[in-house]
Amino acid sequence: MNFELKSLSADQAAVLSVDALLVLVPDAPIPVSASGPLATLVKDAVRQGDLEADAGKTLACYKVPGIKASRVVLVRAGDGSAASARKAVTAGVALLKQPGLKKLGLVLSLLEKGGAAVRASMQACADASYTYTTTKPSAKARAVQQVVLGVSDATGARADFEAGKALVTGIELAKEWANRPANHATPALLADAARKLGRTPGFKVDVLGPKEVAGLGMGAFLAVAKGSSEPLRFIVMHYHGAAKSSAPVVLVGKGITFDTGGISIKPAAEMDEMKFDMGGAASVLGTFAALAELRPAINVVGLIPSCENMPDGQAVKPGDVVTSMSGQTIEILNTDAEGRLILCDALTYAARFKPRSVIDIATLTGACVIALGAVRTGMFSTRDDLAAALQQAGDAALDLCWRMPLDDDYAEGLKSNFADMGNVAGRAGGAITAAKFLQKFATELPWAHLDIAGTAWKSGTAKGSTGRPVPLLVQYLLDEAARQQTLSSVGTVKVSAKQKTGKRSGKA
Repeated sequence: MNFELKSLSADQAAVLSVDALLVLVPDAPIPVSASGPLATLVKDAVRQGDLEADAGKTLACYKVPGIKASRVVLVRAGDGSAASARKAVTAGVALLKQPGLKKLGLVLSLLEKGGAAVRASMQACADASYTYTTTKPSAKARAVQQVVLGVSDATGARADFEAGKALVTGIELAKEWANRPANHATPALLADAARKLGRTPGFKVDVLGPKEVAGLGMGAFLAVAKGSSEPLRFIVMHYHGAAKSSAPVVLVGKGITFDTGGISIKPAAEMDEMKFDMGGAASVLGTFAALAELRPAINVVGLIPSCENMPDGQAVKPGDVVTSMSGQTIEILNTDAEGRLILCDALTYAARFKPRSVIDIATLTGACVIALGAVRTGMFSTRDDLAAALQQAGDAALDLCWRMPLDDDYAEGLKSNFADMGNVAGRAGGAITAAKFLQKFATELPWAHLDIAGTAWKSGTAKGSTGRPVPLLVQYLLDEAARQQTLSSVGTVKVSAKQKTGKRSGKA
């Protein structure tokens, strides 16, 4: 989707050459200074009660005198906040999915608040008009292909506009790969997508195959991949936005490109949705695509352990014991708890980068869906500062998460008579015990785990990837880059002050 940013008054929006206008109307009174046919239409609709004061309420108009666009949709945007703007744009675009609509004017000029509302509006517009076409050639092109975003001050909104464009790019790449059927998204193809990103200046991508992974001693990862004819791939991505000496953030994305459950096979119903089990990997790819456009001053490493979980004669069996890269042994009590097995080796590998933080992202447990539904991602962390930063980033990006407990008592069920640990601990608190398993491989790391099983995709008639948690991850990285710049500036000021003090004492 192509976006263009313009400073537009209500008068200028009325003569905009577009197929349709989507005008966000706040609950606050429209300024008296707003004039022209569009402002008059809005004021009359509000005064007559035709446009109710509730975010998402719409009024569709056709061929309004004085307005160039033949179709005009007025939609209430509540208090003008990011959340209200998102709700408004989603409702408005739903009314405009008609043949012939290619260019949309999205008018935010009447809103007092800008900033985050600009980003949220762009994401909502892209999401509402997204169409998957990779393996569906008969699908129609997306309803809206070009959006002119009208704001009161384009210069002031530029930074949020650029962030919005980058987020849409990242989210749609994540959707693209998560939506692909497994035969069009094998570990090898996923690696090719990473290599393509790796051609971007400042990026580097290495792809390890089965021999290299065996050489690293990743016995848990290898065990999961044994049952598939598709060879595993371990994808290592680097974004260099800061000095080499600056410790990176490491993102670890679960890349099970299809999950049958292995020998502990899943029920047939809805098993097709297990193509989404690489949603964590897709979110890492999407985040790197956004980094390519935003270029924040931070170093980021992306790790994607990728394979299929299949039940052939070579597949790992319940009761087998494997040795992880960390040297800890694992009794595999359930082969359908495979995500934690590939992630645990990746977490051990992450330690070599001496990271400032490590965040793993995984469609890990159905238990998290039961706990939090599809609204919030489950977030676990051993560090209060990291948990707070992720919570704040999710709130700001409207990509919500919720911190879950990591009490040591939850790990009791992981005890094994035949290995250092089992890979499952029963149904009760399943999302927490899965996180406790991963914690055993991150004891020396500033670590957080995001369980996106409930938020990475939708089922039913709306079946498809959501692209989450790309917005949360990108916001966290932007915030972290800003924090590091602030600390660096403070450090420079302190050093400068010491130097000046030293010169004075020398003269004395």
